[in-house]
Amino acid sequence: MKEISIRALRGLQIGQAENAAAGTGCTVLLSETGMRAGLDVRGGGPASRESELLKPLAAAQEIHAVVLAGGSAFGLGAANGVMACLEERGVGFDVGVTKVPLVVQSDLFDLTVGDAFTRPDAAMGYEAAKRALDAPNYRDGNYGAGCGATVGKLAGMATCMKTGIGSYAVQLGALQVGAVVALNALGDVFDHKTGRQVAGMLTEDKSAFRSSLDFLCASTQIVENKFTGNTTLGAVVTNAAFSKAQLCKLAGMAHDGYARSIRPVHTSADGDSIYALSVGDVPADQDMVGALAAEAVSEAILRAVRSAGSAYGFPAASELRWLSDE
Repeated sequence: MKEISIRALRGLQIGQAENAAAGTGCTVLLSETGMRAGLDVRGGGPASRESELLKPLAAAQEIHAVVLAGGSAFGLGAANGVMACLEERGVGFDVGVTKVPLVVQSDLFDLTVGDAFTRPDAAMGYEAAKRALDAPNYRDGNYGAGCGATVGKLAGMATCMKTGIGSYAVQLGALQVGAVVALNALGDVFDHKTGRQVAGMLTEDKSAFRSSLDFLCASTQIVENKFTGNTTLGAVVTNAAFSKAQLCKLAGMAHDGYARSIRPVHTSADGDSIYALSVGDVPADQDMVGALAAEAVSEAILRAVRSAGSAYGFPAASELRWLSDE
């Protein structure tokens, strides 16, 4: 088994667009010929569009694009631009008079990072889709849906850290499995191999980590409205041949990657979601691919931490000297 670039996954194209000044953006994963897809949502506060398409009982067996974006529910209009771009290229479900692109979307909350009133819109979605089609530009870091991503927010934004979007992929013979994760968690982030904390809630002087779990457990009093500027979004992609029902199970297994790397995770104040996409016809064992997908998610989370740069007043792991010296 060898590591490959997420951009080497055959049958998938990824484009990104962002407004760095406003601290928001979107990432579009698309297939012009269509891809089978499943979804598993574990967080209690998702912002999403067309999720019903991915239920096994829904008629559609393939979709054409997945949009991961910022802007919370305000950013869901980015999919309109993706649809417009794909329709212009003749991509979609043929209904006679036109082709209707089937586009699903999930958003994270980044309104408290830059400009709260600038969100991903149809123009940004169109631009990201155009880039995916013409010149795929995926990069880890403060790009696309990761532009305004942060973690460790249980005590508010003053002690959180900047993260971004990350990716990881492997190839085993003809089989390819990869993951893209926009890391915007309420909790802390850990290296799944060593158990060492790599990002999360900081002390007020930003000289050390605090434990989000300890902070959460400091009182048993019910908190009705936890800070909700969260949600980690992911997509696992494989060229293995799986049905929509199998992909829903695969997405569920991939959430193990979240659980290994983020604490706490899947809270009522997160909208944690993972899409699973099949873009090929390679025969492979579902459970083996699911296990690889979970590992890819954990590795992508680490890349989202390590590739991010400090921005909007929030420090990134790469620029905290005491963390790099540990």
